[in-house]
Amino acid sequence: MDGTFNENDISRIVEADRAHVWHHLSQHKPYETSDPRIIVEGKGLRVWDQYGKESIDAVSGGVWTVNVGYGRESIADAVRDQLVKLNFFGGTVGSIPGSIFSEMLIDKMPGMSRVYYCSSGSEANEKAYKMVRQIAHKRFGGKKHKILYRDRDYHGSTIGAMACGGQDERNLQYGPFPDGFIRVPHCLEYRKHEQAGAPEENYGIWAANEIEKIILREGPETVGALCLEPVTAGGGVITPPDGYWERIREICDQYEILLHIDEVVCGVGRTGTWFGYQHYGIKPDMVSMAKGVASGYAAISCLVTTEAVFDMFKDDPSDVLNYFRDISTFGGCTAGPAAAIENMKIIERENLLENTINMGDYMLDQLSALQDKHNAIGQVRGKGLFLGAELVTDRATKEPLPEKTVGAIVADCSKNGVIIGATNRSIPGQNNTLCFSPALICTKDDINQIVEAVDGALGRVLG
Repeated sequence: MDGTFNENDISRIVEADRAHVWHHLSQHKPYETSDPRIIVEGKGLRVWDQYGKESIDAVSGGVWTVNVGYGRESIADAVRDQLVKLNFFGGTVGSIPGSIFSEMLIDKMPGMSRVYYCSSGSEANEKAYKMVRQIAHKRFGGKKHKILYRDRDYHGSTIGAMACGGQDERNLQYGPFPDGFIRVPHCLEYRKHEQAGAPEENYGIWAANEIEKIILREGPETVGALCLEPVTAGGGVITPPDGYWERIREICDQYEILLHIDEVVCGVGRTGTWFGYQHYGIKPDMVSMAKGVASGYAAISCLVTTEAVFDMFKDDPSDVLNYFRDISTFGGCTAGPAAAIENMKIIERENLLENTINMGDYMLDQLSALQDKHNAIGQVRGKGLFLGAELVTDRATKEPLPEKTVGAIVADCSKNGVIIGATNRSIPGQNNTLCFSPALICTKDDINQIVEAVDGALGRVLG
């Protein structure tokens, strides 16, 4: 091929994909006898594949990203105009869209101050880990370097981010991992019966105090940061129990531990506030974000810190090793902040935070009605337009529905024109949660179509 073939020559495009594209998270053996799926167009919540099949996308691009929906010409225009003016310059200097978006972003995050640009969620988290390690060397003789992470949380696909990830099946075959990352227990109240000593009441306080026990075991003088998702995403859409976050903040303050909140999935409106942590009245020290920052119209991620964290890297400039010695090549691409500016304006202009709350409540009600109908739904949970339905074989024992069966339910929905997600190949024996994150523009009609597909799939697959 010379790259001149017509985009309407579908058979040739499929063969080029089959021969040369290495798809994410995919086993390619089946493509020897069946066609890979190619999404060719999107508008609003709907996408069309290479054969013209229309689907409603209930997971915002498959990976919780397209928050304002497909086909936004104003974002594409903003990116085009910026690229013609200046497409790139390394992040050692500033840019107009980078400056403007940083101010817009900080305005939505009281108590935060500085924005470090990069290009993916994994990368943003790596920057945080590097800052923690460098602070340990600069301020604590290298001792306060350990980073705590939570069982079932996910922070990215790089080796460092996997070392900080609580999903064992994702980590298989990629070790050994760097030292100094310490796991703490999850806070899934629905499965507290699996945690020794979990109480019937005040579970959130107990779950936070379990983290304190690990800090004391490791030695507070060795622990530099605690990295958590505000709502656990791929680990089962786990909303934190009452009192949990408030106690976490107290513990971090007591032991001088930086609180790093990973908002890669929840950030920029997904839960009905600009950031998930803002539901809980707490202030982090570091916040990483990516997916919804520009709704997938350009690659961008950010690590946002307080001024106090930033100040720890201010030193005599004659000491050439004392600044944050890091660079992200494509953190210097101006398309990202240009897209992010218009993305944020759309959310404000169209009142999408309010819509997320209203439609999220409606979808939660509709999924809860399904729970009344289908015994396989053990629990429905979530925040805003970020929802999950955990499937079980028995409500009394809460035995997880087998992953293969959950996959069949997802496949049935897809066959019937609705793309949903599910935990998969992540948590041994507990990949049993259906995941929903439609774009923030969704309507009741969209939600009804999604829920009807799930209802039908449960009936067809489970009988």
